[in-house]
Amino acid sequence: MSPGAQHSDGSAAQSLRKDAERNRERIIAAARRVFARDGLNASMASVAREAGVGIATMFRRFPTKEELVDAVFSDRMDAYADAVAAALDDPDPWHGFVSYIETACAMQAADSGFADVLTMTFPTAKALEQRRDEAYEAMVRLIDRAKAAGRLREDFDPSDLVLIHMANAGVVNATGDAAPDAWRRVVALMIQSLKAPARGPLPDSPEHDALYRAMLRAGPGGPTAPAPGKRN
Repeated sequence: MSPGAQHSDGSAAQSLRKDAERNRERIIAAARRVFARDGLNASMASVAREAGVGIATMFRRFPTKEELVDAVFSDRMDAYADAVAAALDDPDPWHGFVSYIETACAMQAADSGFADVLTMTFPTAKALEQRRDEAYEAMVRLIDRAKAAGRLREDFDPSDLVLIHMANAGVVNATGDAAPDAWRRVVALMIQSLKAPARGPLPDSPEHDALYRAMLRAGPGGPTAPAPGKRN
């Protein structure tokens, strides 16, 4: 093979890599728009149409929906983890707890896709799930501090955070543009109900495994995804 042919082959390969990367970025940008507008129930085909690529190209870049979700929401999950870290650093644990609830729910209200992300689980999206787990463990510590300070009701369970996000996502998805600030009132009502001393006992919280299964069923993998380990 002549040097000219080798140079030509190298240029062609580089061009293909550039095309592949452009397609990947185009798909991610399109998915951000589609998921923000329609939530994670949006189909991969609708993302491909928005990106202006064929469905085969879509699946070459992202063989599963979970991989696309991981790529699209990695920066938002980083921002979510930062909000948890800021709440944990607050010298007033109740103020930090309330700030976290308000910030996380505002992130849900701003992006229907992220509203869904906080209520689902994605076993194969390793980076996203690791960030979620780290944030959850930090929130468990903050919950303990808020209880020790006598500001958070004693029967609050860390799994209640998931229920709060599920409730907020439901309000955000139901009200949409018709009443875009309705979630604020619901969040304020929930926060006021969490203050100590409690006015009365709460029903038992869901078993952690049961709540995880609910999140798993709601996610793109559905009930066929791998069974989780117990989360404490």
